[in-house]
Amino acid sequence: MSDLPEFTIRVDQNPYLPAGGREMHAIVTVGATGVTGALAAGSAAPAAGSAEIIIIDTSGSMSYSGKMAAAKRAARAAINVMRDDVHFAVIAGANGPRMIFPRGDRLVRMSAVTRERALAAVGRLDAAGGTAIGSWLSMAGRLFADHPGAVRHAILLTDGKNQHETDEQLDEALTQCAGVFVCDARGVGTDWDPAELRKITSALLGSFLDVPDPDDLEHHFREMTESAMGKQVADVALRVWTPRHAKLRFVKQMVPTVQDLTGKRVESGTQTGDYPLGAWGREEREYHLCVEVPPGDVGRQMRAAWVKLVVPGAAPDAPARELAMGNVLAEWTDDEAKSTRINARVAHHTGQQELAEAIQEGLEARRKGDEDTATARLGRAVVLAQKVGNEQIAGLLDRVVDVLDPATGTVRLKKDVSKADELSLDTRSVRTVRTGPAPRPEPDGTQG
Repeated sequence: MSDLPEFTIRVDQNPYLPAGGREMHAIVTVGATGVTGALAAGSAAPAAGSAEIIIIDTSGSMSYSGKMAAAKRAARAAINVMRDDVHFAVIAGANGPRMIFPRGDRLVRMSAVTRERALAAVGRLDAAGGTAIGSWLSMAGRLFADHPGAVRHAILLTDGKNQHETDEQLDEALTQCAGVFVCDARGVGTDWDPAELRKITSALLGSFLDVPDPDDLEHHFREMTESAMGKQVADVALRVWTPRHAKLRFVKQMVPTVQDLTGKRVESGTQTGDYPLGAWGREEREYHLCVEVPPGDVGRQMRAAWVKLVVPGAAPDAPARELAMGNVLAEWTDDEAKSTRINARVAHHTGQQELAEAIQEGLEARRKGDEDTATARLGRAVVLAQKVGNEQIAGLLDRVVDVLDPATGTVRLKKDVSKADELSLDTRSVRTVRTGPAPRPEPDGTQG
């Protein structure tokens, strides 16, 4: 029996190109649909174990508005839902990182005794100092380095901007930590910078959300930890082969959030590259691939890309284990009806990507006082939110603009917009909605 979940790959695309056409788009849906062998129980631990670190901002600003007390409650909630086999630690972050539990730079195994001691240590947290997030992450990276092969996950909480280290220091820390662990983040209050958390979680393959009300932190921490406890496979990658003279233009995660993976490519063979996906449990994610292929004559067929899901081998020098695979196809035709048909899933995710960009560009223009650009981009976002069926984003847009005509995107900027509403719209712009079930593959295999 396998010690891994059962993974599947499904490819949705229109494989037909006009004569001389070059650009092929496909949506690759990756799912872990079941578990066999040792992991059949939903609460079972990964074969290589799990490692979890909680990083709490303890800068001086956390002493206001009940944020420190809420952070303590949230950290306790996370500790209480960790499995007994998990190795864990709690870090306090200010001008530098400080180990709260355990003593010394190490992780300890969760047990009744260590749980009780960790809960007591969290209760002694206090707020003082500045914010240097890169140094906090670097400490987490050093701690995780002693647990290769484990599902490695960190929770990061902050309430402010990264003011006490340079952008270069943060970037260096992210470079060091990328691939070492996955990090999910929460910004509490309204004084933090969504662009910073977006950069951090993008580099570390996680997600981030706004928490305007500190009392909601406990729910968020419990949810993030429970999700991490459900991960069973670490270091999953999407391996993509393309034929000679073809170019993989981009690989983007589209569900559950928009995240560009293109720049994370690691060469893994001739005409082959790996794109890191992080840790997996029972879940499904969707990816948008765009391949530029050499132009072909009518009637020619080819494999535009060969996608595989892989994990590291059992030993450091062992080959990667392949979990699932699928094909992106291309066929040139003179049938205009075939070559101009746009696959519904490709169209949907193209719209969601444009929606995220329109919101972020519109809010940035608004912050800079460029009302014309802000009005145009947020108006376009209204149209796209309706088109892709993202009702949550549509509701958040209503708090920032007055919608005069949703069909044309005619809007008027609201004069008094709360910082919390602006942060929510910016933060959640990359959170996407799914399309309906994909059609069954056609007999000729054009669905992948």
